[in-house]
Amino acid sequence: MSDLLRAPAEIKYAEELDWLESVDDNPKPFSWRLSPKMVRLFVLGSERADGLDREISQKWFGDRSFVERAIVTLASDRGLLLIGDPGTGKSWLAELLSAAICRNSTLVVQGTAGTTEDHIKYSWNVSMVIAKGQSRESMIPSPIMTAMESGAIGRFEELTRSTSDVQDALISILSEKYISVPELDSDNIVFAKPGFSVIATANSRDRGVNDLSSALKRRFNFVRIPVVTNKKSEAEIVRFRTEELLRRHRIELDVPPTLLDVLLQSFADLRASAASAGSDDEKLESALSTAEQIGVLEDAILHGNFFGERALTAHTLASSLVGSLARREPEDLAILNKYLHGVVEPRSKEEGGAWPEFLEGGRDAIATLS
Repeated sequence: MSDLLRAPAEIKYAEELDWLESVDDNPKPFSWRLSPKMVRLFVLGSERADGLDREISQKWFGDRSFVERAIVTLASDRGLLLIGDPGTGKSWLAELLSAAICRNSTLVVQGTAGTTEDHIKYSWNVSMVIAKGQSRESMIPSPIMTAMESGAIGRFEELTRSTSDVQDALISILSEKYISVPELDSDNIVFAKPGFSVIATANSRDRGVNDLSSALKRRFNFVRIPVVTNKKSEAEIVRFRTEELLRRHRIELDVPPTLLDVLLQSFADLRASAASAGSDDEKLESALSTAEQIGVLEDAILHGNFFGERALTAHTLASSLVGSLARREPEDLAILNKYLHGVVEPRSKEEGGAWPEFLEGGRDAIATLS
């Protein structure tokens, strides 16, 4: 795993999955590697009441009911659609569920404007077709078709970014559970094996890009993943992801709790400002998601490690925040400058602590970008 830039969940947590499978005596749907109860435990972590001989780490932070509904959906013959704002952990949850259920989370189609039917069905190896003609051997199955043939979970990221033709092709797969290959005279139908299902994700901010048809919506159970607003839960997510980052980069650094509080409070302030804004011009272009908080902290940690005193400072944190969130010029810079003067400056005078240095770092960053 050390030679992979980013190991998929089934490799990263292989030891945990092996252990859970060895002690799992609960009934399993289809060809699932773990029972629904153990899938939930893998995703949400173990508790003392579970009575296990070892602790299982929590990997996704959110409401237990969302995970349970997702697992129940995958145990049925319906697709699962995880929908929510950017950075709410939809893709990470989909990856964890796939890893726990079939030990393969890499059967993924990325939805874009350029995604075609071939990406969810099949294409052809041209050189083999020229040499031997069209056959099963010269066919290149899509990740979705591979999932069907192996009774595994196929994933479709950003479903609403794909065109209506692609969405219509997915309706047939979810309804009929097979793919026809009309180019072949025989052996021309690929049937789905028990255990096959599709987890799709959709960005709620993409509404209107390529809206889902009523027919496709009926093939999915919707699970809406809300933005994390609880400060304690958000701190756990940021801390969990940051610790993973530090291990990956082999950086020995403790994130001071005071600076984590400054980061969380800053995002909370900016979200409140965006919620009360009268127009889009008065809002940052950023979604101010938990994932973006992690990105800001990652940038600050790496900058401090490579170019600073191998320590995280409030000045570097503020510089990272401005650099990450100022995507439009001059609009975003004006919003951040207003925040620094209207909120951070009074707070730095009243509370002191890390806020004065944070204020100075933010001002320096804005001056550099202006």
